[in-house]
Amino acid sequence: MPRSGFCVAVGRLLLFGTVLVGQGDPAMPPEAERQLAREIYKEMVEIKSGYTTGATTPVAEAAARRLKAAGFPDTDVFVGGAIPTKGNLVARYRGTGQRRPLLLLAHSDVVEARREDWSMDPFTLTERDGYFYGRGTGDDKAQAAVWIANLIRYKREGFKPDRDIIVALTADEEGGGPYNGVAWLLKNKRDLIDAEFCLNEGGWGESVAGRRISNDVQLSEKYVINYRLEVTNKGGHSSLPVPDNAIYHLAGALDRLSKFAFPLRTNEVTQAYFRALAKIEDPSIRQDMARAADGARDAMERVARVTPAWNATLRTTCVATQLEGGHAKNALPQLAAANVNCRVLPEEKPEYVTATLKQVIADEQVSVTITGDVSTGPPSPVRQDLMSAVSTLTNTLWPGVPTVPMMVMGATDGLYLRAAGIPTYGVQGFFYDRDDIRFHGRDERLKVQSFYEGQTFLYELVKRLTSGHSG
Repeated sequence: MPRSGFCVAVGRLLLFGTVLVGQGDPAMPPEAERQLAREIYKEMVEIKSGYTTGATTPVAEAAARRLKAAGFPDTDVFVGGAIPTKGNLVARYRGTGQRRPLLLLAHSDVVEARREDWSMDPFTLTERDGYFYGRGTGDDKAQAAVWIANLIRYKREGFKPDRDIIVALTADEEGGGPYNGVAWLLKNKRDLIDAEFCLNEGGWGESVAGRRISNDVQLSEKYVINYRLEVTNKGGHSSLPVPDNAIYHLAGALDRLSKFAFPLRTNEVTQAYFRALAKIEDPSIRQDMARAADGARDAMERVARVTPAWNATLRTTCVATQLEGGHAKNALPQLAAANVNCRVLPEEKPEYVTATLKQVIADEQVSVTITGDVSTGPPSPVRQDLMSAVSTLTNTLWPGVPTVPMMVMGATDGLYLRAAGIPTYGVQGFFYDRDDIRFHGRDERLKVQSFYEGQTFLYELVKRLTSGHSG
């Protein structure tokens, strides 16, 4: 899209919706719908689908059983994947076919979680102090559970969409690799998920101190590169130490990396994001946000220091995530290695990141190699029907909260879909405290109220996008 068209579209989507879905205060879902969603949520969270040690097939099979019990024919419910433990679910709710399908995506795998690291069992859905706790409560089983619960509700209510609604719960988003569900489906079963566009994770609501700030819609995302930093030498007896120590070389390299920051920059999506926030954030930071959107370096530096999220929005980041080394307590190490995980701005090339890391590390004994595949994708074009629907519904449920375009700082499976020609948009309606997002971390959680409000938001959003009045 030309820059002028992008700016006009973004300007329109930032206007608050004025057409309300209904009068009066927004309601939570009906009690029966809340109960169903919670049951599905609990079932999914309590299935150990960790990327490394778990399996996603039980999640897919559990969802399939519920859909079939609700009246979905076997022919519209598919379970399969690259290997038996890495199953994906694809379910189709038939519409009139007037328009191409809408794909609703969520991943069913989670980051590993150890009981000893948590305040409670990470694989038990725990409701406490107004929150749901458990691994995957935020990333990404809330959306997975809501998609299934809402699909069953549409079926029970006899809703007749003007396009097919496809729900895909997929494997191995958290680490990609050979069993990634979206990549496998695109290669082997594209007809099952082919759609005009997709709704996915990656966009969420931002709140500060309990106040909702914005409901973000992800239009683009960073991509991931994992590097292996490795040092090898002959080793020897620990009683005869020498300066040429593999661990010391690696430690020096990581120390230099820890003190380095990639250049600050914006793109069309992040410019729109900061311009929107400049209208609603604390007055003390508004001017800097507006100037950061225009590329003022001093303003970008100040904005980047406010929160890690804004720092990651403004630059490529690389961080050490895993270490290995040494073969005996009484021997000089023959190997020292680290994984460095980089989240790269979409406009920057892998070659640039690799060359920069080598320059920063500045040690020929430290090899720097990319591990795994590197996948990139273009941003999704602004869809006025989607943005209008999100804006209207957001203003209905949370009056005065604007809809804001964003580039997600991490990465999602939307990257594969965008590269395959299926525009993908991150939108959830779940609100998280900007300074307490616990994805991948200890005691992951989501507010109970936010889960149910997100259920309502996504139920209404999908209906609007599949019934011919989404503008």
